[in-house]
Amino acid sequence: MSKLSYPEAVSIYPFNNNEIDMIMNNAMECTLMWSTKDGWPVGVIHSFIWKNNKIWLTFLAHRHRAAAIRRDNRVSVTISSRAYETDVQNLPVGAITFKGEGVLFDDEETKGWFYKALSEKNSPDNPQSMFEILNSPTRLILCVTPTKKIMYNKRLAEAHAKGEVSEDRLGKPLESDAIRMNNPL
Repeated sequence: MSKLSYPEAVSIYPFNNNEIDMIMNNAMECTLMWSTKDGWPVGVIHSFIWKNNKIWLTFLAHRHRAAAIRRDNRVSVTISSRAYETDVQNLPVGAITFKGEGVLFDDEETKGWFYKALSEKNSPDNPQSMFEILNSPTRLILCVTPTKKIMYNKRLAEAHAKGEVSEDRLGKPLESDAIRMNNPL
C-alpha cells in the first residue's frame, strides 16, 4: 500500500469514469467561467446536464457570456460535490474542473431535449413549470466538450493518507505537482 508523502500534491487523486458520472449526474450546479474582452476571468453558477460526456447549460442570448464565448470559445466549468442535494454517503466527494470548448445552440431540437432534461432534474415535482420558464426564443444552450480535467478526489486522498491505497489507484501528477511544486519560482 502507498502512503502519502507530499500532502500538497493533490493532482494524484483523480476520479474514475464511474465516479465522474456519479458527480456529474448528482451535482445540481456548476460554475461556468470565461474571459471578458479585456481579459478578466468571470464565472457564473448554472444548473446543468451531463450528457455524452459533455456539459450542457443555458442562458439568455443578451448575456455578456454569449458574446464572450462567441469571441473565444475556451471555457472552464467547475463542479463540486457540495452541489449535491442528496445524501453524499455513497457518492464521490471532491471537485472537478473541466477545461473545454463551448458551442452555442439555439435550434428547437436541442432546446426541446435539453429543457425537458433540465426541468426533470431541477424540478422533478413540476417539470412542466420549469420547462415553460426555460422555453424562451432568446435562450441559448451551451455545450462544453471537455479537453482536460483537473480533479480532486477527497476520499481517495484520505485513504492514501491512512496508507490504504495501492499505487495503481493514484493518478499521474499534473505539471504543477510534478515539477513546479518543488521549484515555485
